Amino acid sequence: MPGDRRWYVVQTYASYEKRVEADIRQRITAMNMQDKIFNVLVPTETRIVIKDGKSREVTRKLYPSYVLVEMILDEQSWYAVRHTPGVTGFIGAGTHPMPLSPEEVERIMAGMKKDSDKKIEIDIKPGDMVRVIAEGEMKGFTGPVVEINAKKGKVKFKSEVLGGAVLETDYKALEKI
Repeated sequence: MPGDRRWYVVQTYASYEKRVEADIRQRITAMNMQDKIFNVLVPTETRIVIKDGKSREVTRKLYPSYVLVEMILDEQSWYAVRHTPGVTGFIGAGTHPMPLSPEEVERIMAGMKKDSDKKIEIDIKPGDMVRVIAEGEMKGFTGPVVEINAKKGKVKFKSEVLGGAVLETDYKALEKI
């Protein structure tokens, strides 16, 4: 319904999402649209990527080339967003932007997890050979990976030193060989 505050999906040129977000925010102020355009968001998630024994945080866009805009859709707000540099259009049928359903908005917001829920990506998979590099009683043990629990950051592997016993250790303690 026109006049309702809803979330809309705006398509952008590839890799222009953050710039479009900043430009729309600037246009809201410059065009005095604070009463019609309320929020601009590039949905992202932060992951911890483990590669070559080193961990780093990586922020990834959940929907590349798309920006979410919370607004009351009318000719002025549509014009302000549609004519922002880098915007290629709204998602919808023909020339009519389609708002996201409340369920879709909830799902997208849930996908942007809190820092405590960061996903962990490890560059090893079951069957890869690993070596324990951390100090401790397992240092130097090698063997094939049996199971990965990315949520807990744990890896199980068969120890060649202990005759195939399955050991579990922290992903940071291992290197791929």
